[in-house]
Parts: sequence; C-alpha cells; structure tokens
Amino acid sequence: MPLPLLTSKLPDVGTSIFSVMSQLAAECGAINLAQGFPDYDPPQALTEALARHARTSGHHQYAPMPGLPRLREAISRKTAAVYGVAAPNPDTEITVTSGATEALYAVLAAVVRPGDEVLVLEPAYDLYGPAIRLQGGIPVYVPLRVPEFTPDWDQVKAVLSPRTRLVMINTPHNPSGAVLTAQDMATLAELLAGSSAFLLSDEVYEHMVFDGQQHHSALQFAALAERSFVLSSFGKTYHATGWKVGYCIAPAALTAEVRRVHQFLTFAVSTPAQHALADVLADPEQYQTLPDFYQQKRDLFAGLLQNSRFDLLPSPGSYFALARYHRISQEGDLAFAQRLTRECGVAVIPVSAFYHDGLDQGLIRFCFAKRAETLTLAAERLCQV
Repeated sequence: MPLPLLTSKLPDVGTSIFSVMSQLAAECGAINLAQGFPDYDPPQALTEALARHARTSGHHQYAPMPGLPRLREAISRKTAAVYGVAAPNPDTEITVTSGATEALYAVLAAVVRPGDEVLVLEPAYDLYGPAIRLQGGIPVYVPLRVPEFTPDWDQVKAVLSPRTRLVMINTPHNPSGAVLTAQDMATLAELLAGSSAFLLSDEVYEHMVFDGQQHHSALQFAALAERSFVLSSFGKTYHATGWKVGYCIAPAALTAEVRRVHQFLTFAVSTPAQHALADVLADPEQYQTLPDFYQQKRDLFAGLLQNSRFDLLPSPGSYFALARYHRISQEGDLAFAQRLTRECGVAVIPVSAFYHDGLDQGLIRFCFAKRAETLTLAAERLCQV
C-alpha cells in the first residue's frame, strides 16, 4: 500500500531566521550579532553550583513535574522582593519549564481552542504566530507604532471581541527593546476588565531595563495578575540560554491547566540545573546588577557606531538594538542582512522576520549581549560599510 501523505500543519513556515542567520554566520566566519545569546559564560557561582550538584547522589533523576520545591520557593521569595507583591504560592502558582519557550507553548496549548482569537502586538517573536496556529487559534495582529514601538491602545480596543481568548504582550520587547510603562499596563487592565480574555505576559528580559526606568510586571497590577500567565527566563538572567530553564507564574486555577500540558510536553526540567539555580537565587546581586551591566554594553556599542552610516534607534530595554540602514542601501532587509554577513562579516536579523506578513521597514536587529572586544571588532567592520 502507498505511504500516507503528510500534510503540513505549517506549510508556510520554514527554518527560523535565527537558525538561518547563525548558520550563515558560521559559514562566513562572521561575528554573530544575530541570534540572542551572550558570548560569555554564566556567573562562576552558578557553574560551580551546577558542578557541585552534578556530583551529588540523587540529583540525576527526574525532578518533580512542577519543578524542585526549593527552586519554586526561591522564585516565590525573589518575585515578592523584586515586585513588592504577595509571594506567589510555590505549590500552586509556579511551574518550572524547559525555557520560557516551553512555558509559552504550554500556555497556548492549555488556553487556546480552535477558532479562538489571540491578540498579538507586532513585531513579535517568531514563535508566537505558529504556536497559536498549531492550537487552531487565529492570531490577530496589531502593529506597534514605529519608531518608538509603543502600543496603539485604541487599535487594541477596536479588535478586542468576545472571540478574543488571549492577549500576548512582551516587555521589555524583542526585537525593539521598548518597555511598557505603568500607564500602558493600567490601560491594558482597563481594556481587559470587561472581557473574558486571558493575558500572556512575556517578561524574559525583566532585568534589562535602562536609564533609570523600571520594569512593570503584570504581577504588579491586580486586575491583570488575576488573568495572567507571566513568563520569566533563567537563561536570559544568568547568561545561560543553553540551559533552557524558565518558569511561569499564574493563579492556581490557571497554573493547573499549564501543568496539565507541561507534564506531557517535557514533564520535568534538568534536576542539577534546578538545584544550581536555587542556590544562586539566594544572592540577588546578579539580577540587581544586570541593568548597569547591559546599559554599559548598549552605550559602548552605540558609541562605537557613531561614525557609521547606521542609525540606531533608542533601546530602553532587553539586549537588542534596531538600526536603519537607508543611508547605505535600499535593499530589502533580508537581502541586506545576508550581504552584511557575507561581505562585512557581521550577522544581524532582518526585522521583517518579526512580522507575520514580512513587513519590511528597512530595519535590522543587533544583539549587544557580547564581550566588549566582540562589539568593538563588529563596530569596526560596520563603520567600514
């Protein structure tokens, strides 16, 4: 009998732009400012803790499905201290996941039903749309206002409907680095007050906010917190993206639904890594110093590009910066990014990859989570373009 024909659930989706540009960077020997990962190691205290727990008998088997109790307790204490809120219940409101990516997918799988609408502010991380569609959901895209990448709340209000099952926000924002204000969060709370929609708040860059600004978490707004899934990432906070450990905080009833999916998606996260993270969370210095750490890198990179023909946009948060290149070329952003990688030896991400329809506004994204010498060498090459 002939083999069955497999019809793709995502026929229009190819390999992620991050994989594509990182592969091109490797082929060309280019400096990779494309994919969002540091080129330096995690804090020594964390790697030493991992080594210690890797040598500990009993730390090599499955962790409990929701995460190690001691790690969830540490997350609870840290959340209360950082955001000035009541400590989330570690038993019923915190789930440790295989990175924030798994948390996001688990939330969508738990919440979104076929035909449900999910409101997405874009540009948006390229995972959002496909993950929604895999649940049978319908992404409804609302563009952020360029070049500040601020929400148009009137437009958001216009598309909210009884069909809206979930609203997704990301602050600090990837790719733009924009940060939602307290007023933004309050406005969103007002808009959702009369709806039955849930909120997914992607806050993985929560500790990377600059120039004296503050990160405003959905957890700090009672009207949002009661309907929110808030995602965080140890990979971002501790320069350890390859560890793939994140977590989701949500009210108990919502957490129960996330765990229904999580238990069949990954079940549990690396046990030694969870023990190591629980150890270092007791010392807040690492995440308290991140704003200054990354602001210095942002400012160094911006200063080095002052004499280039790239026009950097403001980046108040995250470890990304966008730039216009109209003084160099009128090419589409993908073609320009590929040529920059091959001819200049610096890989970047075309911002059109963050739009569902490939909207090209002549913008590229740099990742400045790199050592000073990496940023310096990259800037030297970019200034010659």
